[in-house]
Amino acid sequence: MSQLIVSGMRPTGKLHLGHYLGVIQNWVELQHKYDSYFFVADWHALTTKYDKTDELKADVLNVAMDWLAAGIDPNISTVYVQSYVPEIAELNVYLGMVTPQNWVERDPTLKDMAKILRTKEGQNSQISYGLMGYPVLMSADILMMNADAVPVGVDQVAHIEITRDIARRFNNIYNTDFFHEPQPILNHCSLICGLDGNKMGKSFHNDIKISDTEEVTAKKIMTAITDRSRMRKTDLGHPDECEVAFKYWKIFGSEDQVATVKCECENGERGCADCKRQLGAVINERLSEIREKRVYYETHIDEVKDILSEGNKKARKRASEVLATVRDLVRMY
Repeated sequence: MSQLIVSGMRPTGKLHLGHYLGVIQNWVELQHKYDSYFFVADWHALTTKYDKTDELKADVLNVAMDWLAAGIDPNISTVYVQSYVPEIAELNVYLGMVTPQNWVERDPTLKDMAKILRTKEGQNSQISYGLMGYPVLMSADILMMNADAVPVGVDQVAHIEITRDIARRFNNIYNTDFFHEPQPILNHCSLICGLDGNKMGKSFHNDIKISDTEEVTAKKIMTAITDRSRMRKTDLGHPDECEVAFKYWKIFGSEDQVATVKCECENGERGCADCKRQLGAVINERLSEIREKRVYYETHIDEVKDILSEGNKKARKRASEVLATVRDLVRMY
């Protein structure tokens, strides 16, 4: 029997290339090696946007469409919506009972989220009980499927550590070895910065979305930061100091293309505008098949809903089996 992995993503709108390169691309590969469960974390979206839910349903569907278009195969992976597996909420209660307060407070992601919240709403803004419990709910997501491993980036390893701690504590308290202590599977995919050189993100208005058209992508690429020292096409360039465009070339271009761009730039034979126009064409070519599939799902939304419905059923079946054992171990009535 193959090992089981689980991972999720908050629905915050249409996904961008950072999501694709840093997460989804890895999932697509892993789904052929593991029994894979991927969920849209709509409850987690409420931790910071509980008062901004007008687009939540649409965001859930947008995330699902981006996943499917990018290669997540519902025939071999279980794709589901977190809130449609209510067993997670019950498990969250049991795990919350055995989790010390200081474990939650030291979670680095919680600290980051609280910092972002206070930056947006002021230093006196209150952290909700739901946000404070984020690390436990995240652990419930993982332990609900009793996963063997979780694909994450290096910056998310702390997530897995608290989950392992909670699983170990539960097992010790109830004298069992039921819960696995999940291992992280580190993503070794390319990371991509935003068009301004900072972290790519929707709220920073510096992203290229998976679902962007060729025209929009080409226009956005023309705003990418290049070598700030160059004023004219004939100026000798410094590709390694090109803040964004050359980094994109190394991700999306072939070895020959990257070598050509580097040589022509260094010799003053390639202007930045022409370089970015060519780069836009290369990125559009790379994403063309994904975008065709994305358009298909946009016009077959009922098919997407059916996929989620089937995934929800499969996830609930697994969750019900795990929860039955947990209730028995806790000695619930």
